[in-house]
Parts: sequence; C-alpha cells; structure tokens
Amino acid sequence: MACFLVPMGEAIVTTIVQKVVEKREKKVGGEAAIKTGLSWSRKLSWLNKLLWGGTILLAFEHVWHGEIVPWPPFLTAMENPADVAPMLHEVATIGVGMAVFVTIIWWIIVMIAEAKAKAVLEVKAKPVSGGA
Repeated sequence: MACFLVPMGEAIVTTIVQKVVEKREKKVGGEAAIKTGLSWSRKLSWLNKLLWGGTILLAFEHVWHGEIVPWPPFLTAMENPADVAPMLHEVATIGVGMAVFVTIIWWIIVMIAEAKAKAVLEVKAKPVSGGA
C-alpha cells in the first residue's frame, strides 16, 4: 500500500545529508578520504542509489497494482477510513523493515569497500624488494 514511503523518507534525509557532507569535504579538502580513498559523500551516494532505486521500483509496482492513483488522496487505502489502520501498520512493519534491511546491506557494502581500499593502499605502500 504505502510501504515505499519509509525508504523514500530515508532517501530524502540521506540525500540532504550527502549534500551537506559534500560541501564540508570540499572545504576540508577530502582529508578523510586520503586514508581509504572513499569519502563519506561517496558512501552516502551508494545508500541513496539503493534507497531511491527501491523507492522508484516499489512506487511503480504500487501504481501497476492500482494502489497509487493520480488523484487525491493518491493512496487508494486512504479512500476508506477502515483501510488506513492496516496501511499504517504496513508502513510501520514492512516499510521500516525494508529501510533497515537496505541500510544494513549498504553498511556491509561500505565495510567490504573500505577493507579492499585499505588492502590496495597497503600493497601500494609496501616497498618493492629487488632481487639479483
């Protein structure tokens, strides 16, 4: 019904945060990215892409099934007051669950990317021993 609204809300917030972080990184000069090669704004852009992509796909699916319409109140579940409580329950359970799951997957992706970036930097930092 409206479960995509939670990931969309998170995507809106993280997009704003990403823009603020990008501005701060430009002021500082990207010193944090020097350690791993990955800036926070770049990591947040990955989360935003996951969230916005999922939101768009879910919204399209809801339009396809007639749960979203182009006239007010836009969500067909809000036409009948008896359907509002189940809709809010779905938002609170399914929507929050999806948003948390996507964020956990993003965190795992970030941890893997940082580990690989650190490994590459360590290999580059090792002196090459010459043999005869």
